[in-house]
Amino acid sequence: MTGDPLSTIVLATSVATAAYIVAGLLFILALAGLSKHETSRRGVVYGIAGMTIALVATVIAVGATSTLFPQGMLGMVLLIVAVIVGGAIGLWRARRVEMTGMPELIALLHSFVGLAAVLVGWNGALYDTGLDGALADIHHAEVFIGVFIGAVTFTGSIVAFLKLSARMPSKPLMLPGKNALNIGALIAFVALTVWYVITPELWLLIVVTVLALALGWHLVASIGGGDMPVVVSMLNSYSGWAAAAAGFLLNNDLLIVTGALVGSSGAYLSYIMCKAMNRSFLSVIAGGFGIEAPTKGDEETGEHREIDASSVAEMLANASSVVITPGYGMAVAQAQYPVAELTHQLRERGVNVRFGIHPVAGRLPGHMNVLLAEARVPYDIVLEMDEINDELADTTVVLVIGANDTVNPAAAEDPGSPIAGMPVLRVWEAENVVVFKRSMAAGYAGVQNPLFFRENTQMLFGDAREKVDEILRAL
Repeated sequence: MTGDPLSTIVLATSVATAAYIVAGLLFILALAGLSKHETSRRGVVYGIAGMTIALVATVIAVGATSTLFPQGMLGMVLLIVAVIVGGAIGLWRARRVEMTGMPELIALLHSFVGLAAVLVGWNGALYDTGLDGALADIHHAEVFIGVFIGAVTFTGSIVAFLKLSARMPSKPLMLPGKNALNIGALIAFVALTVWYVITPELWLLIVVTVLALALGWHLVASIGGGDMPVVVSMLNSYSGWAAAAAGFLLNNDLLIVTGALVGSSGAYLSYIMCKAMNRSFLSVIAGGFGIEAPTKGDEETGEHREIDASSVAEMLANASSVVITPGYGMAVAQAQYPVAELTHQLRERGVNVRFGIHPVAGRLPGHMNVLLAEARVPYDIVLEMDEINDELADTTVVLVIGANDTVNPAAAEDPGSPIAGMPVLRVWEAENVVVFKRSMAAGYAGVQNPLFFRENTQMLFGDAREKVDEILRAL
């Protein structure tokens, strides 16, 4: 850029502000597009376009600043290096990650947002803004709150990643007085915030950083495996608020808007999922599934019956209606492709085939929907739990492929069960139920499933993909 440096900076700032407004609108359109199967691809394109515009605008703004300040050129170099390194890591992980690994990857990405918010907060504390009076107090509050939210998000997301990737036990951590510890940490945070605003000393920021890191670790470690889909959504919300806090510190409107969008949408999604599980958000934070020991542990509650693939094929060939309820096991076995082919074959024979998707099937909101879309299963036969539940009693065969806790009748029939009251797919009402499982082990929530011992249920043991292939060959 040429001409008066100050005029150049003013022009670049105006261009960047206008670009940020466009990017914010594109992010809103992205969220709207992602709310439906039919428009999801368009939503992703909007999101990519918005982020591209935001990055280009930031480069322009920093480039203009480098013409006036000597350290500006260093900032430009650091920005370009950061974009290249971050983009390379992102492309590498996106190309390598399997769909089964998507939940833990997202949790790990949330930790990056939290860490960035902590670093921005510390930078805001160490950098002399020249503010005084009420403006200085507001700045100090922004720093303190931003560091707290970011640190909680960082360690909470790390623990979620470790749990989802099976590097850490999924059972909840049960420290004595754990709820009192959480509430005490929040009270301490409020008191420390007031103290820091009055006397902004560095040691207070160190204390709140350590406190928030410990709280984030304890919050998620105390949550059981059955609630992990809600945890991922909750951490998504936290990362949004962390980004918004960073936006206030950096005086960046786009970060504020985008952070608020992510934070509010993540919070609402968490609310929807908790409602689908008949649980309150506070109960999930307090520990979730696994607080009470199952009344019967992992002991079997009867005798199960086994079936082979050829018998299942014969059953399906003679069926008038089939409902398939997938779970995380289908993702692990990558069975979505033969399941899609099985669906195609049965529909050509005139069988009415549909899918029943529980709101928290898998370990990520919408996990099963994405898998089925990837395998090109028609959208119109993929139904949510509320849409399919009342029709299960009139279904000839239900295939439970890798699902466990989401089809557990104990949720509806056993008040003493840890998952009592959780809405589930009532597959046991169908004429026949075939459960695809590797073994009789309990599900991710660690609760035994009485469905396996029902008279109309038969177990098909083995790798789900191999068994569906066998059924296809028999058909």
